[in-house]
Order: sequence, then structure tokens, then C-alpha cells
Amino acid sequence: MTERTLQVSALWRAYEYAVMFFGLTLLALICLIWFPVAMLLYPVLPRRAGATLGRRAITVGFRAYLRIVSGLCSFRFDLSELDQLRDQGPLIIAANHPSLLDAVMITSRLPNVVCVTKSSLMDSLLFGAAARLARYLRSDSAFHVIQLSREALAEGAQLLVFPEGTRTRQFPIDTLNPMIGLIARRTGASVQTVLLELSTPYLGKDWPLFRRPTLPLHCKARLGRRFQPPTDQVALTAELDAYFRQELAQPKRDHDDE
Repeated sequence: MTERTLQVSALWRAYEYAVMFFGLTLLALICLIWFPVAMLLYPVLPRRAGATLGRRAITVGFRAYLRIVSGLCSFRFDLSELDQLRDQGPLIIAANHPSLLDAVMITSRLPNVVCVTKSSLMDSLLFGAAARLARYLRSDSAFHVIQLSREALAEGAQLLVFPEGTRTRQFPIDTLNPMIGLIARRTGASVQTVLLELSTPYLGKDWPLFRRPTLPLHCKARLGRRFQPPTDQVALTAELDAYFRQELAQPKRDHDDE
């Protein structure tokens, strides 16, 4: 390499590190700004009013976040297909989980989503108060997840589930948790698949939090097949697993043409 090429490469790496710190700081700041408001409103507002406000606030905050990082940080998000779900009523939305950005991307477009969330996030300083106000569901009790999922869907909400249970380790997708089939059978809701594709597994399970991204970063959400409410939860889980593997194993599209 020439000296000029090395200098350009070093500058680009510095830019990627700057993007990393800016993106993480901005996301934390948005969450912290909403934290005291959500904490104060949670015990005061009626459950449904609080849930509606909490979910819409998350949508507004995350949409603003994505717009800012798109404009300043060489992040490219193609999430327009998700808009088709906004007025389609109660659904279980099942998505693969390659990155920490997945819930941010989906909730930024769908203002009436209830997320099945890890207890560690429900109790966290950054996101816990917002999740509780929005009436997100803890994933640690199958009985309560099913019961509260049924109530949320009956009220017209959409339920977001990452059926891998955690971020993907073995790409294209980890083995699915049978909970997804159980929820679908017990609630009688259709399962709409969403396929998330990232140009690199930035903020994935094996991507350290402070490892710089490879820019530009392209993120796309595709609507997949919709599965009808099952009578056999095991069969549905197996079918979903096979479907995700087939779709995510397809050669990646040329992002430059999108």
C-alpha cells in the first residue's frame, strides 16, 4: 500500500470508531431521556393508556434514532415493507435475531407492538421503565407470556417474538424455541415472519459492544410467509425453522442496487 492509501484507511477506521461511539451514546441518551418520564407515568396512567403512550413513544424515539444515524453514520435502513403490517390487526411477528438493532428497527415502524423481552432488559436502567410502561412481556414464565399475549392480541396489539430466544450464533439461524408454536396455538393468532438481513453481524451475539462497525452498514427487513394458527405447535415450530433457514440461506441481494 502507498502512504496515502494507509492514511485514508486509518482515517476510515477512525470514522468507524466515531460512528460506533456516537451511535451507542445516542441510543443510550434517547433511552435515558424517556426513563424518568416512563417511570413516573407507569403507576399513574391506566394500563391501556400507558401501554398506548409507551409503545408510541418507543416508536417515535427509535425512528428518530434511525433517521439520525442514517444521515450521519453511513447506516442504511430499508424497513418500508414493515409498514404493510401497521393496520393488519393482531399478529404474532416472528423475526430472526442477528443484532441488537433488530427490535429497534421493527418497533420504529410498528407503533402497537408488544415485545416478548428478556428479564434482564425489563430490569435494566436504560430500557426497563419504557418496557414496563409499554407493557412488554417478560420471557421467563411461559404461563404468563401466553396469558398476557392473549390479552394483548385481544386488544388489537401485535406481538413481537424472536423465536431463537437470543441473538443468532450459528448463522443463518439458531434452532427455534418451541415457545413460538405454543404461543401461536394457545392464542389462535397467525404468525407473520420477518426476515432481517444485515451486511455484517454488527452488534450480534459474537460482536463485542465496542468493536467498530464495518461501514457502510445495510439493514433490510423483508416480509416473509404468514403461517395460519396451528393445531400442532411442534409442527409449526419445525416448519418455521425450515422456512427461516431456506430464506436466509439465499444469496444476499446486492445492497448497492436497493
